[in-house]
Amino acid sequence: MMTEERINEFRNVVPLQIRFNDVDKFGHVNNTIYFQFYDSGKTDYVSTVCKGFDWNQYAIFVVKIEVEFFAQIKGEDRIAVRTRTVHLGNKSFRLEQEIFDIDTQEVKSRCLSILVLYDLEQKQSIPFPDEWRQAIRDYDGIL
Repeated sequence: MMTEERINEFRNVVPLQIRFNDVDKFGHVNNTIYFQFYDSGKTDYVSTVCKGFDWNQYAIFVVKIEVEFFAQIKGEDRIAVRTRTVHLGNKSFRLEQEIFDIDTQEVKSRCLSILVLYDLEQKQSIPFPDEWRQAIRDYDGIL
């Protein structure tokens, strides 16, 4: 079980809906679906923290992703994903995410990913604008 201190380190929390097709014949969520859950968290995080992010002008690409699975998620579980930046580089940032049970706070899975900011018009990775860099620092309390 997570401690209250650990839970409070994540400010961005998104409840997730388990869909009928997410559950396999054994009654648990297929592990490939976890990546969709993590994507929901990433999208909400960027939209929340980087105000004015234009999804038609910019993309965020995953260049590395590692997922650990700790416990199965069943179709009736109430779950959420929490997301935070743990490192901010010039053109990339590292996210830590957890899928957890809302009722018990049990962490079901943890994801570490490295992402880059990409300008769709210039067709190249670009540095984070200063305003987004500061917004991420302020939101997650990183240096």
